[in-house]
Amino acid sequence: MTETVLDMAHAAMEAAPADNAARMAFYNRLAEAELFVLLTSEAVGDRIEPDLFEVDDGTFALVFDREDRLAEFAGGPAPYAALSGRAIAGILAGQGIGLGVNLGTAEAALLPGGAMDWLAETLDVAPSETDARPVEIRAPQGIPQALLKAIDGKLAASGGMARLAYLVSVIYAPARPGHMLAFVDAVPGAEAALGRGISEALIFSGLEAGELDVGFFDASDPISAKLAKVGLRFDLPLNADERVRKAPGLDPERPPKLR
Repeated sequence: MTETVLDMAHAAMEAAPADNAARMAFYNRLAEAELFVLLTSEAVGDRIEPDLFEVDDGTFALVFDREDRLAEFAGGPAPYAALSGRAIAGILAGQGIGLGVNLGTAEAALLPGGAMDWLAETLDVAPSETDARPVEIRAPQGIPQALLKAIDGKLAASGGMARLAYLVSVIYAPARPGHMLAFVDAVPGAEAALGRGISEALIFSGLEAGELDVGFFDASDPISAKLAKVGLRFDLPLNADERVRKAPGLDPERPPKLR
C-alpha cells in the first residue's frame, strides 16, 4: 500500500525520537491533514459521536488519513466524519481523549489526550499586530532550511488568498533587525488566516526560538518594488481548494461538536 505524507512524517519522527524538528513536522502534518473519524453512528447536523476505544493507555478516538484504511479497520463500511486534524484536536482538547491514528497500518500511532491539549493550544496562538514599518529592506540571510520548508508548505495551502509573498531581512527604527514575510495583494479579509498560517510555520519548523513578522502591501505601494528587488519570492497558487474550504468540519471557524 502506498505511503501517505502522514505515514512518512510519522516514520521520520519514530526514526529520530530526540529530533524535535521531526516531531513538530509530524504534528504539523496531522493538523493540516483531512482525517476520517470513525463514528458510532451517522453525524446529526453538526454533532458527531466518535467511536471511542478503551485500552490500558486510555480512551482514544480513531482517525485514518484514507477512507479505505478506515473501512479495512472497521471490517467494512462504517459511519465517519471527514475533519481537519486541527478541528479534531479542538473538539478533543480538555476531555482526556487521545487519538489513534491509522491503526492497523505500519505507521499506527496512539497520541495521548495531553498531546491533543497541546496541539489545540499551539494552534490557538494568534500573532500579535503592530503598525511598525521597516526603514530598510535587505535580502534574507541565515534563514534555516526547516523554516523555509514550513513556509513553503503553508503558502502552498493558501491558494487564492494573496498573489505572492517575499521573504526579506528588515531594519525597524531604531536599528532593530528582523525578518518579514511580506504578502502582496492579499485578498481583503484573508490577512488573519495568512498571519496565523505563518505563525504556525514558525512554531512547527522545530526552531527553539525565532521571530518572523508578516506584512501586507498593495502592489502599488513603493515598498513592493523594494521587496521584489531583494526578496525571496513565493508564488501562491492562483485558486483556493474549494473542496477543503467547503467540506463539513474542515472550516476551523465552524468545528463540529461532540454528542
